[in-house]
Amino acid sequence: MTSKRLNYYAVAPQAMKAMMGLEKAISESVLPLALRELVRIRASQINGCAYCVDMHTTDAANQGETLRRLAALGTWKETPFFNQQERAALLWTETLTLVATTHAPDDIYEEVAAAFNAQELAELTFVIATINAWNRFGVGFAMQPE
Repeated sequence: MTSKRLNYYAVAPQAMKAMMGLEKAISESVLPLALRELVRIRASQINGCAYCVDMHTTDAANQGETLRRLAALGTWKETPFFNQQERAALLWTETLTLVATTHAPDDIYEEVAAAFNAQELAELTFVIATINAWNRFGVGFAMQPE
């Protein structure tokens, strides 16, 4: 990783330790890893975090995600490449990533909740919240892929 700005890892180690603890908990999620990566990529696309888009697209491809689906992720609503649960996860991702505009209305919540059990929905929301936090660091500190 390269950055034109400060190294937040180095100057806030206790907060970074907490963020990494959250990442460890998310790594033990019942949600499929492929779904978690799609969510991370989509939120990062919306937020314009080049570092996170690069990292999670690379991770997804290394885990077997297809180039076709990765390329179509920004147009997931218009393609047949994503299943019902992935579509619900991407809808929730967009809704929460743009929460100041969307306000997470009941109809969207109900649509998303129909695709997940309670634990899955809570864990999905943690994945979304966490990648949005990382995106704020990536964009705020001008992180770039190497």
